[in-house]
Amino acid sequence: MALRHRLRRGVFRRSRALVSSRRLWRSRLVFWAGALATGLVSVLFALLADRAQGLFHAVTSGEGGQRWLPLLITPLGMVACAVLADRYFPGSQGSGIPQAIAARHLRTDEERSHLLSLRLVLGKLGLTVAGLASGASIGREGPTVQIGASLMLLSARVGGMAHARGLILAGSAAGIAAAFNTPLAGIVFAIEEMSRSYQARTTGVILSAVIIAGVASLAFLGSYSYFGVVHDVAAFPGDWLLVVACGVLGGACGAMFSRAALWLTRRIRTLRSVSPLRRLVLVALVAGLVVAGLGIATGGATFGTSYEQARSGIEGATLPWYFFAAKLLATLASTVAGIPGGLFAPSLAVGAGLGSILGALLGSSAGLAAILGMAGYFAGVVQAPMTAFVIILEMTGNHANVVPIMASAMLGYGTARMLAREPLYHALSRLWAADVLRKVRAQQAAQAGAAG
Repeated sequence: MALRHRLRRGVFRRSRALVSSRRLWRSRLVFWAGALATGLVSVLFALLADRAQGLFHAVTSGEGGQRWLPLLITPLGMVACAVLADRYFPGSQGSGIPQAIAARHLRTDEERSHLLSLRLVLGKLGLTVAGLASGASIGREGPTVQIGASLMLLSARVGGMAHARGLILAGSAAGIAAAFNTPLAGIVFAIEEMSRSYQARTTGVILSAVIIAGVASLAFLGSYSYFGVVHDVAAFPGDWLLVVACGVLGGACGAMFSRAALWLTRRIRTLRSVSPLRRLVLVALVAGLVVAGLGIATGGATFGTSYEQARSGIEGATLPWYFFAAKLLATLASTVAGIPGGLFAPSLAVGAGLGSILGALLGSSAGLAAILGMAGYFAGVVQAPMTAFVIILEMTGNHANVVPIMASAMLGYGTARMLAREPLYHALSRLWAADVLRKVRAQQAAQAGAAG
């Protein structure tokens, strides 16, 4: 009895300390503020991104000479974004997810600050919006991950909190959850893609960040399904040939995209070791011309995120046969151009285009085919099948197709693993980590030389 009484007293004292500790409450409040900021910035980002795309389409959708304006606007805009990112916001280029992954593997705050900082939040947001206003085939979801991780890491420094890796995970999850209004996908993404493992001690941190960021998003944007609610249901066994085709072909195409993006990125980095500014401008200019040419050829369908095209495919419209290939090439050109911008939304549009082609060939429902194509292709690009099917389920509100979407995502992942063993985001994260370590060592060597 005495032992039980002492145990109860010990538990009571610890509980009272957790409730009354000023230091712990300060850390909690700063953490909650970081999660709330992530949600609010995500809302602002979404509104600005939509306005930017609307402005581009308004300027370039007229008759006559306006139709050819992208040949001027898109290359010049992408060159400007690439130069500004390189000169003033290094570390903001590309998706932002590889930078967040790399930051988790770096050891010191000084090293992480090259990839996650308030300056990069401003650069990432502003230049991604500028890229969308120029017609680049990019999305805002990957950048929101880097922004969320940066804000959470900043809150950790202000609040004196440890466990930087867990906070980067929490910020990344909050970013995905707020960007798509997909809280479950944010949690799965943090576990599967960002950490590649489950750690029980970070669960509460991730859940708290997702909830707070999600509440901020709901307060301003309300409860919504990203692509609306889809009612098409896969029939067994009639539609399972479509499931297999979308999974295998989607995974193969996603793997080829990843391999091409990684090869081109490495090749461009090598070429830029000589005359870096000139090569930077040349690459962005050529990429901009490719994006502009494809956009004009498809009547503007491949500019920006192509959200309207993806949504129309999910709602049952048959997308043009050329949309899939044109959107894939436009996204590849935008990815390697050296500008900030993500892959999530453009990849979902590419998958919808592939599914539309396969649905037409197999005589299946166009909406169902678009969803399954998204799952297979997206899982092939990111090699994260759980994230793929959870995010698509939440974005379409179609829970009757859980098993077919899951099967398509798993087939896409399995096919991609055979063709591209190295997941794109993790391969790119190693490049970012190596860049940071080189910079830090060069700075340390310069300081040692000055001191000597």
